[in-house]
Amino acid sequence: MNQLIWLRTDLRVSDNTALAAAMDAGPTIALYLITPAQWLAHDDAPCKVDFWLRNLTELSARLADLNVPLLIRTVTDWQAVPAAIEDLCRVHKIDTLHVNDEYGVNEQRRDEAVAEALEKTPTIMRRYLDQLLFAPGTITTLSGGYFKVFSQFRKVCHQRLSHSLPPCLPTPPRQAPLLIRGDLVPECVDGFAQPTEHLRSLWPAGEEVAGKRLAVFADDALADYQVRRDFPAEPGTSQISAYLAAGVISPRQCLHAALRANHGELDSGNPGAVTWINELLWREFYKHILVGYPRVSMGRAFRRETDALPWRHAPDELEAWQQGRTGFPIIDAAMRQLLTTGWMHNRLRMLVAMFLSKNLLIDWREGERWFMQHLIDGDLSANNGGWQWSASTGTDSVPYFRLFNPVSQSAKFDPDGRFLQHWLPELATLDKRAIHNPAKLNGLFTTVDYPPPIIDLAQSRVRALSAFRQLGEAP
Repeated sequence: MNQLIWLRTDLRVSDNTALAAAMDAGPTIALYLITPAQWLAHDDAPCKVDFWLRNLTELSARLADLNVPLLIRTVTDWQAVPAAIEDLCRVHKIDTLHVNDEYGVNEQRRDEAVAEALEKTPTIMRRYLDQLLFAPGTITTLSGGYFKVFSQFRKVCHQRLSHSLPPCLPTPPRQAPLLIRGDLVPECVDGFAQPTEHLRSLWPAGEEVAGKRLAVFADDALADYQVRRDFPAEPGTSQISAYLAAGVISPRQCLHAALRANHGELDSGNPGAVTWINELLWREFYKHILVGYPRVSMGRAFRRETDALPWRHAPDELEAWQQGRTGFPIIDAAMRQLLTTGWMHNRLRMLVAMFLSKNLLIDWREGERWFMQHLIDGDLSANNGGWQWSASTGTDSVPYFRLFNPVSQSAKFDPDGRFLQHWLPELATLDKRAIHNPAKLNGLFTTVDYPPPIIDLAQSRVRALSAFRQLGEAP
């Protein structure tokens, strides 16, 4: 009997739990479902969809080397998935459908509907832990609940990992050829514009590329990561977030690379490696939150009381933020980086999120949606977690009275103005002090085509603090 692996956010052949299990069980066929309406409903960015397709093309060739045919099917949305899979399993006489678990509410409901549809057939469904180090529900408080504080979650993770490290699985051996022809991966999907060639060139596809990026980072940049990661003009980050989000590389592979560089130490040794391992665990934490508190998958605040915040309807200010025209150089440079590259430096993600949700007092969900519509590494749990952290509506979030000042943050983390000069060429003639706050020149730079600040920072801070205090008991 044939095996079927349904690929989703696990676009690789190495260290792929479901693929290894399927090929160990018998002749294996792979499936990928294109669901345009679902992707639109989830605000998936055109550059991310293009990235998926390019990686799927690379994966198709890797699967062909293993004699695993890749079938491509298009259905409108996830409502149509159970019937499509049931039909495919009947046609190809599938014994077992193998899937790596996903954790959003809609993803869980989709998979439960597929399992229910297959109950009436000879096919069974097996689900595997793959995109996480620990299954949600296995890292819990003493009372059995999900952790709400990251440091406590991390401590338990460290304890578990120090006793048992999840291994990386090798690429399965080649199977005998099947009399099934694989499908060509489409170059585009209706409803999603093609990104620029420049953007695509920044994110080449394939496991080999992802592995090389990880190896170079581990060898050359991991040791200084805790220092350089905060400076957006520096190449101090791993640049593998898009590959992790699409499952082109696994968290286990990332963890093992960091541990090799740190001589096996999890929470001691090289500070850069320890800091980066913590970032992997933040990713883990937010995915566990999706399962433990499903309301965050459904557009709700983790801190329920913050749903009463008096968010402002300010479409002009929202558009200025979206397009990088706020008059605050670090905010505008970051937003232009996002629009051009499909990616934004992590410190800047915190800065622009706090600026929108607190200085502008615009609902964080507007920013969460805009990010998902433009990020090549858009991931529900990480994006939602980051936005709610910055907006002080989430789990273990920044205190409500913490507002990063974009001018002082800019001077601190881009002291020479190199990042600003790159993304705001209209300010390139200003010196490294004036470029952080050109408004202080009081009109002396009238030849520069750059907007004045859309808000007064001090007044906006007072407004934000007042809004949180009016909740009765500030979070």
